[in-house]
Amino acid sequence: MSGEPILAIVGAAAPASQDTGTYTPAGLMAEASAAAIKQAGIEKSDIDGLFSASSFYYMPTLNLGEYLDITPRYSDSTTIGGCSFVAHLHHAAAAIAAGEMTIGLIAYGSTQRSIGSRFVKSMSEPLAYEVPYGPMWPIAGFALQAQRHMHEFGTTSEQLAEVAVATRGWAGLNPAAAMRDPITVEDVLNSPMICSPLHRLDCCLVTDGGGALIVTSPERARDLTDQPIYVLSGSEAHIARYVTGHPDFVTSPGAISGPAALDKAGVSLEDIDHVQIYDPFTIAVIIALEDLGFCAKGEGGAFVEDGKTRPGGSLPLNTDGGGLSNRHPGMLGMNLILEAVAQLRADAGDRQVADANVSLVHGLGGVYTATATAVLANKSFLK
Repeated sequence: MSGEPILAIVGAAAPASQDTGTYTPAGLMAEASAAAIKQAGIEKSDIDGLFSASSFYYMPTLNLGEYLDITPRYSDSTTIGGCSFVAHLHHAAAAIAAGEMTIGLIAYGSTQRSIGSRFVKSMSEPLAYEVPYGPMWPIAGFALQAQRHMHEFGTTSEQLAEVAVATRGWAGLNPAAAMRDPITVEDVLNSPMICSPLHRLDCCLVTDGGGALIVTSPERARDLTDQPIYVLSGSEAHIARYVTGHPDFVTSPGAISGPAALDKAGVSLEDIDHVQIYDPFTIAVIIALEDLGFCAKGEGGAFVEDGKTRPGGSLPLNTDGGGLSNRHPGMLGMNLILEAVAQLRADAGDRQVADANVSLVHGLGGVYTATATAVLANKSFLK
């Protein structure tokens, strides 16, 4: 039996111009916000809470508020990496429950591909314990985790490759995905080695992108839409700032946030119809599946190798193509939520998962140093 929803999503949109290279990050946020506002059937003046995180702006909600001419009563620019927007969901729920706001806007925009990483503010922070040794960030950290997983559990490059093959299969069903041509395990293994053991096709894309969500209380949502998407729970955790601070390279803070989110929602993994997992590199998905409880620690490679996360498999995962094949605009958490909303609205076209009523959204930040997990559901599940 599920618990009561804590929040409702009444508008969700990506910016239409995210592939044109003509917008600033704030411009992409504004375009997505305008679309989400229209979808929610509200006025811009109804918004009294702003949420954002950014790779480009030190004060992202200030940038967003100025650009949209919104003066909020509540502002939250919590940044725990790419999972920040997943964390913002339960932050917004808490703010609404406390009477600090009524309708919130969560927005993100990135032009990381069109203008390059030289303007990414997170790159200006020296990694004091890592930079002197010359690693490529962040891939070297994930490669370290992959090597350790292989050493401890016998995980293979073929099993890592299966993650990329499965997400490419879903991308082939998504007309908006950047990479849609089918690939095989052999294609992944034959792609150039970037940072051992990770090949090029084990690595995410670099794209522009963004999105926006309009959120409010479940009660208010009933007056705005007949298709609200409910947030049943959210949880977050972080264990370090840098990968070198990890106490265990094969276990992420998702082992904390994942079970906590499921428990708060009053659901089990058997209730989950659809999963969105942050996939900057293939190893991240395998570790997440273990930490979320889909399989035991060390069994993630074997868990995916039979193709169960491919289209038609028993565990629909990253159904938009994920960061590996759809898009990865620097911080992927917003895209995870947008795809979950599309699935729960039965609005995902050829990639639609049959009877998708409950989605698990699981984001990460840094080199698996932070995670945020949320459980989303539609009206059908709550009946």
